[in-house]
Amino acid sequence: MSDGGLAARVGGSVGAFDRDQWNALAGSGNPFVSHEFLTALEDSGSVGPGTGWQAAPLVISDEDGPLLAAMPAWLKSHSQGEYVFDHSWADAYERAGGRYYPKLQIAAPFTPATGPRLLLADDAFAAPLLSAAEQLCLQNGFSSAHATFIEPEQQSLFEDAGWMLRSDIQFHWYNRGFANFDDFLATLASRKRKDLRKERAAAQAEVDIVRLRADDIRPEHWDAFWHFYQDTGARKWGRPYLTREAFDLFGERMGEKLLLVLALQHGVPVAGALNFIGGNALYGRYWGCTRDIRFLHFELCYYQAIDAAIDLGLSRVEAGAQGGHKLARGYEPVETVSAHWIADPGFRQAVAEFLERERAGVASDRNYLQARTPFKKG
Repeated sequence: MSDGGLAARVGGSVGAFDRDQWNALAGSGNPFVSHEFLTALEDSGSVGPGTGWQAAPLVISDEDGPLLAAMPAWLKSHSQGEYVFDHSWADAYERAGGRYYPKLQIAAPFTPATGPRLLLADDAFAAPLLSAAEQLCLQNGFSSAHATFIEPEQQSLFEDAGWMLRSDIQFHWYNRGFANFDDFLATLASRKRKDLRKERAAAQAEVDIVRLRADDIRPEHWDAFWHFYQDTGARKWGRPYLTREAFDLFGERMGEKLLLVLALQHGVPVAGALNFIGGNALYGRYWGCTRDIRFLHFELCYYQAIDAAIDLGLSRVEAGAQGGHKLARGYEPVETVSAHWIADPGFRQAVAEFLERERAGVASDRNYLQARTPFKKG
């Protein structure tokens, strides 16, 4: 594919592209579009044959020059691991005689964290990159293309290209210049403040908590965390998305961007939460435990994340998908946005009508939740 001297091509893996060129486009703010994260998924077998995630990164360059734009994209044979649910779309299209899969998914696999989905040297390359994605779908008979968890700054790029936007809700915590956790607690209503203190005290009375980064995370820590992750994955998804090797590769390639929080009893890990550190956000990703300890999930995943974000001077914590229980713990409802391109005109119109109805409901839900945050009123 070419456009006025620009060449668009599809790679068989992110690893096929030069790391420095890819990261120059991705920037340092979001760890999940970095060459290190994406190739760790590829090299560990977490994506690739047998997973339903076939790497198909799209790039644009000027003849033999450096990359000017890139898109982390995947050919999907199912809708697992995306956190933006289109199963009803797939069912409707296939009942009507269409074939929904494979589809093109523009995303960080298994990662419901907002970030750039178009990695651009200049915004002028957005239109040809999206056009290349559409052409890839048309030439290969793919039903659709979907970009999930798009950062706000890029939403207009998709909308200008005619992609349909879809909204959902997550819960994020915001650091308003707090010096410590008590500063944050002071912004809560009295009853909520007491509840959080009781939860923290109850959890911390049962365990010792350590935070590990970079070389402090040793193989035995990953072994323990893998055990936690497997248990959670089996209960939530049927099988874990990531292989054991993925965690070793995360540690080797991006250890400085990891924060592993472990709860110990008599020196033995009994629970853990893994966070990724971005340019201005802490991203809570995985959690698990071998013992049921009251409030420990809240302590490791939410309160320790707040403590860490304050210590690191980060502006927010993104604690993952869903979870209305986060609201009472100081995490606020925020809009997340995905963008969708549908090849079939009739199906595209039906999806557009669905999204219009859904959008009103999501906005209403967000207003309802915003009115019920635990902060002091007035």
